[in-house]
Amino acid sequence: MGSERATPMTGHERLTCALEHREPDRIPFDLGGTMVSGINIRALRVLRAHLGLAAPAELADEVTQMGRTQDDLADALKVDVRHVRPMPASKPGLARHLGEQDGYDRLIDEFGMGWQMPVPGGHYYDLYLSPLNQAQTVKEIEDYPWPDPLDDARYVGMKERADHVVFNEKRGYVLGRMSSGMWEHAMWMRGYERFFMDMAMDQKMVHAIMTKILEIKMQYWGKALDTVGENVMVISCADDLGAQDSLLVSLDMYKKLIWPYHKTLFEFIKKRAKSKVYIFFHNDGAIYETLPLLIEAGVDILNPWQVNCRGMDDTAKFKREFGRDLTIWGGSCDTQKVLPFGTAQEVRDETRRRIEDLAPGGGFVFAPIHVIQGAVPPQNIIAWWETLQEYGVYG
Repeated sequence: MGSERATPMTGHERLTCALEHREPDRIPFDLGGTMVSGINIRALRVLRAHLGLAAPAELADEVTQMGRTQDDLADALKVDVRHVRPMPASKPGLARHLGEQDGYDRLIDEFGMGWQMPVPGGHYYDLYLSPLNQAQTVKEIEDYPWPDPLDDARYVGMKERADHVVFNEKRGYVLGRMSSGMWEHAMWMRGYERFFMDMAMDQKMVHAIMTKILEIKMQYWGKALDTVGENVMVISCADDLGAQDSLLVSLDMYKKLIWPYHKTLFEFIKKRAKSKVYIFFHNDGAIYETLPLLIEAGVDILNPWQVNCRGMDDTAKFKREFGRDLTIWGGSCDTQKVLPFGTAQEVRDETRRRIEDLAPGGGFVFAPIHVIQGAVPPQNIIAWWETLQEYGVYG
């Protein structure tokens, strides 16, 4: 795409430029700037050894088993984006570790959901317990012991960490969320089968759960935005609307039952923020047909753009149709097949194609398509990164 300019931009300047759909000196690079753009702890250990980084890998999140992008790795790979997350609540509430049970390591999170990982050999925790599965009435939803989003402990050091990233490291950052997306969280609390049945047959329960989660989200984001003040740019939101080959529900059902909650939350965040913010929306799967609704709701950044799902492979088509409205954060290489199982040359070819499709005119942040999984060889990760260094420079 060109050669390096005489004076490189800072990571913060680079990210700002890309989000404004202008071409920075090079494509901004994220690894671990969000909960959905990092690297599994197993792959991280091997990558750090491959790069000769002496410090042990650190775990950033227990349930997802995502590793932390430590300072030495961020410097070695020229990472432009960091993650500023809330701290744990002052009291555990429903959260507790259950230890090993029936061949799984199990825990309960602060919402009362149960998660388990196989012992040994597990890669991350899967949902096994949905605490609202047997609820019959709206009152049961209202009376449930939901966590307190306004707990002061969550916000300790948040502003200081944000300011350090921007003013000392001169990188961009994503302000992290307290919990997962509203719809997926509702489905986890209720159980997928039960919630899908509710959407068709008992919509008052859908609205009761979604309303409560929206309330928690708004309380958290209000206090988080007040805490960091004007020093904020990207807000992390999520909801997986797609499966590999289709949406999880019809587009009409999404628009009627779920989309209004997204729109309300995004409008609240943008109104509450003391400076311009961009809504980062994690949305897996075959979701092309949702794009007009997401743009209308206020989404600015789409993550990850899962290129191996139905209708998602043609990144050049996306750029033509929606590249002025949405930034793609991810989309850099097929992480289901090519990155873990391809040759280094196949990784380079796939990555170069995505750069050539998505980079022109800005609006592209180079990041993995979701978390780099545990078995991805370090040689392929480096081939992916080296392709960015070679082809990710603007002229």
